[in-house]
Formats: sequence, structure tokens, C-alpha cells
Amino acid sequence: MKKDNQSLLLALAAVLLWSTVGSAFSLSLKYFSPSLLLFFSNLTALVFLGIVILFRNTNEFKQSLSAKAIVRSAIMGLLNPFAYYLVLLEAYSVLPAQEAVALNYIWPVVLVLLSIPILKQRISALGIFSMLISFAGTVVIATQGNLFSMKFENPAGTAMALGSSVFWALYWLLNMKDKRDSVSKLFLNFFFGMVYITIFVMLSGGIQSFSTKGIAGAVYIGLFEMGLTFVVWLTALKKARNTAAVGNLVFLSPFLSLMFISIVVGEKILLSTFAGLILIITGILIQQYHAARGKL
Repeated sequence: MKKDNQSLLLALAAVLLWSTVGSAFSLSLKYFSPSLLLFFSNLTALVFLGIVILFRNTNEFKQSLSAKAIVRSAIMGLLNPFAYYLVLLEAYSVLPAQEAVALNYIWPVVLVLLSIPILKQRISALGIFSMLISFAGTVVIATQGNLFSMKFENPAGTAMALGSSVFWALYWLLNMKDKRDSVSKLFLNFFFGMVYITIFVMLSGGIQSFSTKGIAGAVYIGLFEMGLTFVVWLTALKKARNTAAVGNLVFLSPFLSLMFISIVVGEKILLSTFAGLILIITGILIQQYHAARGKL
């Protein structure tokens, strides 16, 4: 099989797996609190990534153990998985899954906004317009289409779903500057994330409940959101001749997520959710197109 075909199949497999995670979040939160779900999911991802490293050339991992790299991973692990997933799971615990999924996709817009003060990047008028399109999509979703009333159905949940994108965008900016082996640094990030979430759980009263269904959901999330799928996605990008084309396949994920949420969770997908998501993705694609041409 040609590398391009392998890349496409691996990327589609990763997108398909990621698309199921919104449903897994929603269902698993029936059995665990957000912090406990993150604890067991993080643990699963950490074990999986550790096994991957053992079967690879461990020299790459050893090279990522400098004092500077460890400090960087301690900061990155605080942002992701700890803060990002904890806030995101809190949002899923109070919002319909379809809203949490759609609102979470605002992160590329937040990334551009944060790049202005952090990376000193300039933004064009068209760039501002594209961001307004995406933010309009979040308003459509959060108000469930009642734009003129501007009544947010769940302001706290909306704020958490949007706020999680800030943590992810900050993590992404740090990750861009980190040239270490991807799997090695991800393992270290999850190691520190495990430290943080363990401390958080202990301070919150410890593990007060145990559910086999909750554990099953956490293992699923740890593998198919945090661990295995990430490795599959990296492999797809390495095999691709055009990484941008493969990377854009990720925008299929929220629409597939809505399908899974409808079938598995049983939520009726609102027209406002679908319309808002289209606005968010449209704004992002306009950004990417003009960024590629050096105009954003």
C-alpha cells in the first residue's frame, strides 16, 4: 500500500476514534466525577505511552530528560492534560454533549488571538472577520438559536467549554516550540498531569466511588482520546506528503461526533448546534487559507 493511502487510512481512523469521545465523556460522567474520570483516563494514557516508549528506541526518551525539558513538561502537563481536560469534563457534566463538542472547536480561533500578544503576530481585517464568524457560531450554539433574546441556556457550562480552549491553545503554543520526540514529551506531560490530578483528587476527598462502567469509559478515553489515537495520528502525519491536507481531516470530527451523540447518547441534535458548528469551522478554514497565503 502506498504511503499516501496508508496516511489517509490512519488519519481517517484517528478522526473516527476521536469522534466517539464526546459520547464517551457524556456516558462516563454518569458514573464518575470529572476529576475521577480524568484520574483513570490519565493513568490509562500514561501506561499506554510508557509501553510504546519501551518498544521504541529509548534513546529518544533519554534525550528528553534534561532539567530544562522536565520543567517544560511540568508546565505543559499543568495545561494539558490537567487543566484542559478537567475544565472540559466539567463542561460536559453540565452541558448537552452536542454543545460541549461544538464549543470546544473554537480553540484554533483562541490560538490566533493568543498568538497576537505571545508571538507578536499581526492580524488582518479579514482575519478579524473570520474570527467574528466563528464567535458568532458559539453564540448560536450557546443560545440554542435564540439570538435576539441573547439568553444563554447554561452560562457556566458555556464559559467552561470555551475556557478549556484557552488552556489547549496555550499548550499548543508551548508545544510548537518544543522540538523533543512527540511521544516522549507526551509521556512526560501525562506523568506530570498524573501528579496534578492525583493531588487534586486527594484534596477533593479521594476516590469515594468505584464503578466498572466508569472504569471502562475511562480506559476508552485514555486510549482513544489521549493515547493510542494520538500515536496513530502522528504516524499518519509522518507518512503524508501533504500534512496540511491530512490535518484538515480533523474538521470531520465534530460532525461525526454529533452523529455518534445522536445514536449513542440519544440526544436530539438541534439545528442551532449544527448551524453554529458550521460557522465555527467556516471561520477557522478562512483563517487557515489566508494564513497559508501569508495574509493572516
